[in-house]
Amino acid sequence: MLHRLEYRLWLGEEHYRLLYVYEWIDLPQMIARRECEFFVKEGITYRQVSSALEHDTFVIYVEEYDRGIQAAEMDSDGLRLEVRELNAGLITAFELSSHLDVLAYIGSSFTYFQEREWLRDSAEIDEDRKVYVLYVTATGFVVDEEGE
Repeated sequence: MLHRLEYRLWLGEEHYRLLYVYEWIDLPQMIARRECEFFVKEGITYRQVSSALEHDTFVIYVEEYDRGIQAAEMDSDGLRLEVRELNAGLITAFELSSHLDVLAYIGSSFTYFQEREWLRDSAEIDEDRKVYVLYVTATGFVVDEEGE
């Protein structure tokens, strides 16, 4: 089933302005987007303030967080997920086959990459680069290679 999604800019005190409308979006993608604290489009990073379901329209309320230069789109055939250490560099990046797969990562409190445990900080959907980004911090726990 396809749904309508709106991003609305919070102007303060219950005042909003419509930013973007997606007429036909499937539920897994809608939920993946709602799971992201940040949304990047046209060089502007927005932070999610809240979300709502109004009749048949999903709404994500955002406020402007940062302005930058619009990044180039990534060359990708599928859904790309980058895992980045908060305030540091790229840990890993890979392709996923569905938005439910994206949700499996960005909706988890802990993930494991490079034989280390990582704590979720936040997630974003970067429409400019066509990529989801999961921001994490190291917990210090090292995964036992032998599975013990």
